[in-house]
Amino acid sequence: MSGLLLRLAGPLQSWGERSAFTPVRDTAPFPTRSALIGMFAAAEGIGRDEGGLDRYDDLRITIRVDRPGIRLTDYHTVGGGQPKARTAATSGGSNKGAAVITRRHYLSDAVFVIAVHGPEQTVTPLATALRRPHWAPYLGRRSCPPDEPFLLRSHTPDPEEELLTRVPLSRPAPTGNHADTVGVEFLREHPPFDDVAAPADSIDINDIPVSFSPHGRSHRTRRLYRSVEQLPSSLTGPQHTLLQRLIDYAHTEDTA
Repeated sequence: MSGLLLRLAGPLQSWGERSAFTPVRDTAPFPTRSALIGMFAAAEGIGRDEGGLDRYDDLRITIRVDRPGIRLTDYHTVGGGQPKARTAATSGGSNKGAAVITRRHYLSDAVFVIAVHGPEQTVTPLATALRRPHWAPYLGRRSCPPDEPFLLRSHTPDPEEELLTRVPLSRPAPTGNHADTVGVEFLREHPPFDDVAAPADSIDINDIPVSFSPHGRSHRTRRLYRSVEQLPSSLTGPQHTLLQRLIDYAHTEDTA
């Protein structure tokens, strides 16, 4: 078994959960498995109609929520003021010459660190592809490119342990006389460890992709376990040193 670590950060992210080609384009509060598998498939050059997504079924994904971000809604209009033949059609196929209005939801200034764990024959080529992707990765929408560093680790035997003990946190140091730890939210595909201070609550989400075909998208349901875990406050630090701390962490793999 092997693992890798991704850091998903940028000015905007949007992880569509329920809406598809509707006037309101929602976002989940965290990266969905469907979006992450789509990112992996795109990096490896797998087209939407090619299938073969079962190659990722054995991957176990854990999300550390460094910053949940701020929700915002962007008001869009497309077309309008033009003859009917020159106006964009709606998702239902109609075209009345009026502007198409959509409201698109985003997470602003959010940061997630993703641990991916699975068979080495799956993780190793995936890490290579993420370092040199066939199609560029984006944070849910093509207009949302990721910040660097993006791939923090291309190979680690225990990526979840790295999240708990080594990967720098994208948040300032806590204040107070006894702030030795900081509470951080995790989302896991398996129940958390027995020694987690706060009990986990579970949610069901329909985001395991079966097909990305534009005319036949389908998903299965999985269960996620949400918990708050205490991490060493030494993982935090001044924001002006964050980029250097992340670079130093990523470069330790090259010198190990």
